[in-house]
Amino acid sequence: MFQSLSESADFFLFPDPGYTHMFFESEIMMEAQTCSTGYGKPPWRFKGRALYQFHLVKSDVARALIPKEFTLVQAFGYTLGGFFYANYDHSPAGVFDELVVIAGIVWNPPTSCAWASKVLVSSNEACLHGRKEVGLPSHVARFTQRLATDPRPERSRGNRFLNMIGLATTKPSSRLHLDTEVTELSGRTHTSEDFSINLQSSVPEENSKVWLGPFIKMSLPSFSGRTEYNPNLLKYSCQMECRVRVIQPLQIYKAPPITDLRTERQDAEEQQSSNSAHRAMAETNENRRHLSLSVMLSKPILALEFNCLNMNVEDPLIISE
Repeated sequence: MFQSLSESADFFLFPDPGYTHMFFESEIMMEAQTCSTGYGKPPWRFKGRALYQFHLVKSDVARALIPKEFTLVQAFGYTLGGFFYANYDHSPAGVFDELVVIAGIVWNPPTSCAWASKVLVSSNEACLHGRKEVGLPSHVARFTQRLATDPRPERSRGNRFLNMIGLATTKPSSRLHLDTEVTELSGRTHTSEDFSINLQSSVPEENSKVWLGPFIKMSLPSFSGRTEYNPNLLKYSCQMECRVRVIQPLQIYKAPPITDLRTERQDAEEQQSSNSAHRAMAETNENRRHLSLSVMLSKPILALEFNCLNMNVEDPLIISE
């Protein structure tokens, strides 16, 4: 079991086999910090556990989120997007969670790179570092986990050989599933914004034994930048060492909206006093938020779980100012 998300929490999005059946809820709340001081010089090292889920994303949705200078890798009106969800128990910013929305894949000869349209983290320090140093569209978010009853019937065990070599999907529990709600927070008061998503994962049966998969090394190249915090176009790479296995894709659905009447009144007053440039920026951000939600809610095709993860993030290179 990985280190807990908080002092009172000891559960993750990917529960270990043999977890005792009990109700549990953890809530990560961030306190504002003024500067990013723990990262030091690159490469920045992260350890923990992660999941990379691939989705079929409509090309027009991805195209609206990716800079025009890139060629979108697409076929039959779709590109390959999805999300990267990680629980870090060791990092320059300490223990935190991260959800990266991958809008699509762009061509960069001789290979291709991912483009992140939105990054949500439970650490203010990680948010500031991602914005300034890596050029990511990072935002602070609240990650809430809850173990709940799963009314769906039990599924078959499938191919035993695939299970032995770590390529079969995990058998869901007929009783329990883990709900992880990720809600973007805004401003110093940490009021909720419109971007709120639920990730639902199956809980393995108690005392079940599952092979974590082979140990591999890989590189995940990505582009970033073109944000208000870092307008340059950047390229960076994540060097990863981990054990990988195929799992059942997580079910994704939009969380119910949370209305803050005080915030709505403040927004109305600010909108009346703001100029046209500010309104245009707000409309652009709102549009990108809804497009990123569309990426998360698109059709999943494959989910890879990364255990015993060791990841080094290299210093981004400026490819266009």
